[in-house]
Amino acid sequence: MLNTETRRGYWCECWTQELPGQARPALRASFDAYSAPQADRWVAVALRTISPALDPAASDEAWGWLYQGRIATRQALLLGQPCEVSVTHGSTTITWTIRPVTFVPLAHRQGVELPTCIDDFKPHQTD
Repeated sequence: MLNTETRRGYWCECWTQELPGQARPALRASFDAYSAPQADRWVAVALRTISPALDPAASDEAWGWLYQGRIATRQALLLGQPCEVSVTHGSTTITWTIRPVTFVPLAHRQGVELPTCIDDFKPHQTD
């Protein structure tokens, strides 16, 4: 039997961006969280981990969010609002985004009869 239940959660991403016009934003990490505390904890762990390597201004930004902004972030997430946390170190801005989402279960290939259209799928071939 297929699991058809959806589950609410949060999709979290970490992006870096060099000074405007220098390079395209780059996705560095993503994470699926199933609660607001789990989502903001992902950002908190990252900020605590990198804060010793940040310049003083960026470290102050990080600790400001950890001590004050985190509460507002969690409240917004609990209200279903997306959130963003950024710190700028030198010419690089690091941004964590958290968005409320609905997770859809994936079909398991073992022990389940999949729809016939699955045989029509052909992986994309690159030259």
